[in-house]
Amino acid sequence: MDSPIPRPEVPVLTFLGATSTVTGSRFLLDTPEARVLVDCGLFQGLKELRLRNWAPFPVDPSTIDAVVLTHAHVDHCGYLPALAVGGFTGPVFCTPATAALTSVVLPDSGHLQEEEARWANRRGYSKHSPALPLYTEDDARALLAQLRATEFGTPTVVAPGVEVTFEPAGHILGSAIAGLVITWTQGSDEQVRRFTFSGDLGRPHHPLLQAPAPLTRSRPDVVVVESTYGDRRHDDEGAVTALADAITRTAERGGTVVIPAFAVDRTEVLLHHLRALRASGAIPPVPISVDSPMALRSLAVYRDAVDRGDPDVRGELAELADGGGDPFDPGDLHEVHDVEGSKALDRARGPQVIVSASGMASGGRVLHHLARYLPDHRCTVVLVGFQAEGTRGRALADGARQVKLLGRYVPVRAEVVDLPAFSVHADAEELVGWLATAPEAPQAVYVVHGEPTAAAALAEAVSRRLGWVCVVPRYGERVEHG
Repeated sequence: MDSPIPRPEVPVLTFLGATSTVTGSRFLLDTPEARVLVDCGLFQGLKELRLRNWAPFPVDPSTIDAVVLTHAHVDHCGYLPALAVGGFTGPVFCTPATAALTSVVLPDSGHLQEEEARWANRRGYSKHSPALPLYTEDDARALLAQLRATEFGTPTVVAPGVEVTFEPAGHILGSAIAGLVITWTQGSDEQVRRFTFSGDLGRPHHPLLQAPAPLTRSRPDVVVVESTYGDRRHDDEGAVTALADAITRTAERGGTVVIPAFAVDRTEVLLHHLRALRASGAIPPVPISVDSPMALRSLAVYRDAVDRGDPDVRGELAELADGGGDPFDPGDLHEVHDVEGSKALDRARGPQVIVSASGMASGGRVLHHLARYLPDHRCTVVLVGFQAEGTRGRALADGARQVKLLGRYVPVRAEVVDLPAFSVHADAEELVGWLATAPEAPQAVYVVHGEPTAAAALAEAVSRRLGWVCVVPRYGERVEHG
């Protein structure tokens, strides 16, 4: 019989990911009574980070009692099937919309990994023989049985002495700020510590979703906050105008606009803006296609949420739907489900807009569109979100003249337009403003999910403006909070 794992006398937080990078969100809470993992994401970008996906998990997955999942983006949920293959059998707690989107994202992630392994083996460009997926589509579907949907604002026991309450984060549909309350007995006294994890924090004025909940509700002792845009501010109005201008001038050249977009939320936000631009005459009536099975399945989840009047969705969208309008249809939207339809987009003549995953051009059908259109000076690639270091999207944003796609180098002659303000991450001012809603100073704030300069800038701003203890943790660092 296995001996039980040793329990700490006070809660211990270990940073297993999202340190010095925006990906791989994984935070381990060891308490006197339980072991809970907050988020379980894939690392993306630089090779040294991606290799962590293949390394043994830092603790035995079978010793984890539960996972608390903030939202359905792959850098927060994408490692879950691998964790289960490694021995994790516990529940995964998340909001209902996150459960619905995770049921789309994870099988697609497994399928893409299998497809990429087959492609690498067929073309012979992998260093591994044979190339293998991290997990399969079947592994991902098996994990879905462990999801436990929990409504916003409902305190839920996830493990002995650990309770979570989800509040809206305003980042993507179902995204949550996770407030964990840890209780334990020390001597004859009951001890309580409150940990709040921002997950990915959205914008106060997300075009589709309600604003993030203030910290007055969770009253945290410890805050773990993201910092993707911790060193900059968004230019919202300028981004929409720049998108319209890029589409217009590309159409005048007779070219194609390729928009690598995250399948969950970014595609919906783009379609919402494109609808408004088309209606106002700000862009010409060129064909608009969404070429991503995962994005289209996610779009169905969003449409259902609007139809149901989901509390996470802005009321004006439900009113539009009630009037028979589709907030995600710019007019004659072309939804591409099959491979043949995708190939047809690369044979098309005349101006068009293609929205396709993935958002950092790290995989998926968008790679084939980029390979086709990047060498064409008439065309444009529009980047509409954060591009992590080491990704093709980052290389394009930084002005690369060639990028490696599908085993070969492709020249970059197309125009590249970088519009990070389309991101649905809070900017520096919004992050500090959210933290300032805490009713009193926490014991500590830990700044994660940001590249080093962004994380350091946010930590300095919090320390200077709020006077709080604010730390950028190291990978693998452990901190006690008794």
